[in-house]
Amino acid sequence: MTPRREVIGNAELWLGDCREVLPLLPKVDAVITDPPYGVNYSSGMGGKFKGDSIIGDGCVSVRDAVIEAMGDVRGLYFGSWKMPKPAGTKQTIIWEKGDHVGMGDLSLPWRPNTEEVYVLGGGFVGHRGSSVIRFNAPSPNFTPDKQRFHPTEKPVGLMEILLGKTPGQTILDPFMGSGTTGVACANLGRAFIGIEREPKYFDIACRRIEDAQRQGRLIA
Repeated sequence: MTPRREVIGNAELWLGDCREVLPLLPKVDAVITDPPYGVNYSSGMGGKFKGDSIIGDGCVSVRDAVIEAMGDVRGLYFGSWKMPKPAGTKQTIIWEKGDHVGMGDLSLPWRPNTEEVYVLGGGFVGHRGSSVIRFNAPSPNFTPDKQRFHPTEKPVGLMEILLGKTPGQTILDPFMGSGTTGVACANLGRAFIGIEREPKYFDIACRRIEDAQRQGRLIA
C-alpha cells in the first residue's frame, strides 16, 4: 500500500503501514498509542464488531519496531500483561476501568478490569500522583453499536488524562485506529499526527477528528 496523507486543521493523518510512514514524518514531542498487544485479539462482542481482529496482533514486533524507530522520544504505550513489556519501560501505569468489562476467565473470581500503559522516556509533567488511573467509562461491551467506532476503542477522557502528563505540542499515534488520541488532541489544542493501515478506520478517524476540531472552533 502506498501511504496516503491528509491534513485536517493541525492534524496530519496517514493511511498506511506505520513502519513505512515513520521515516516521512517530522520530529514529534511524544507518542501516545494503543498498539497491537500481541495476543491474537478477536472481538467477543456482538453486533458490527463480532469476530473482528487486529492486524499484526500475533506478536509485539510492530510495536517494538515503532519504539526502536522513535529512539528517545517519550511515549505511553498501551499493552497486555500477557506479553513482555517494551524494552526500556520506566514504569507501568494501570488503567482501572470499573466493573463494566468483559467476562474474562470464568474459572477465576476476578474480572479483567485493568489494562497496562508502559512509560518510555522522560520529561513527563504534572502532579506526582498514583500510577493507577481510575477512569470508569462505559465499556464498549455495554455501549450501543452506533456509539462505538472500534472494538478496542479507548475513552477520549482517558487519553486527555494521559495528554495532561505529556508535554510538547505535537503528539504521534502510529496505531490510530478510529482516532481517539487525535480527538483528545483536538479537544486540548494539540497538534496531532496519526497513522492507520485499515481504510475503514482511517476514514472514521478523519471524520471524528474533523468533527472535534469543528466543535472546538464553535466553542472558542
